Amino acid sequence: MRNIKLIIEYNGKGFNGWQKQPNKLNIQGEIERAIKEITGEDVELNASGRTDAGVHALSQVANFKTNSTIVIEKIPIAINSQLKKTVIVKNAEEVDEKFHARYNCKEKKYKYIINNSKYGSAIYKDFEYHMPVELDVQKMKEAIKYFEGEHDFKAFKSSGTSTKSSIRNIYSAKLYTENERIIIELTGNGFLYNMVRIIAGTLVEVGLR
Repeated sequence: MRNIKLIIEYNGKGFNGWQKQPNKLNIQGEIERAIKEITGEDVELNASGRTDAGVHALSQVANFKTNSTIVIEKIPIAINSQLKKTVIVKNAEEVDEKFHARYNCKEKKYKYIINNSKYGSAIYKDFEYHMPVELDVQKMKEAIKYFEGEHDFKAFKSSGTSTKSSIRNIYSAKLYTENERIIIELTGNGFLYNMVRIIAGTLVEVGLR
């Protein structure tokens, strides 16, 4: 039995998040379907984390176990041939049988982009939030530092999450600008359902005051 680690990039628009759900288009289910097409096996794809509906990924880590003898270099090509163009396996690597994408994950990084220009962007509109009212970036930079460290983020999650504990550790919380865009960058040991979006919304409220 081989343990295969994948690095995956995807455009989350049109998907109901990562997690496999009946009658809803999701990333996990699509990749598992693609793997079955090329190996004939029903596999369980473990991810480092579950992204919410509409969230994109540049380097999502996942792993699955297989008896397939497909050469490792050919696995991304084979899987990608069975996927929509909005989901791409960028790399495949054979790893130790004990490796688990979720349990071996050391940190997760999220970026939330606010387009603070007057009219927004036609090209990047699916990848950023448009706020046409000028925001006080300095106040937002001061406020984001309060999220660093270990806290109970119960107030920063949406209802519907099955997670028992709402305590999370944010190792780094940064806010910076690139032209007319405000970038919120959070790195931590985990995030609750819609936590990043709610933090971003809170910072917008600070910037409006």
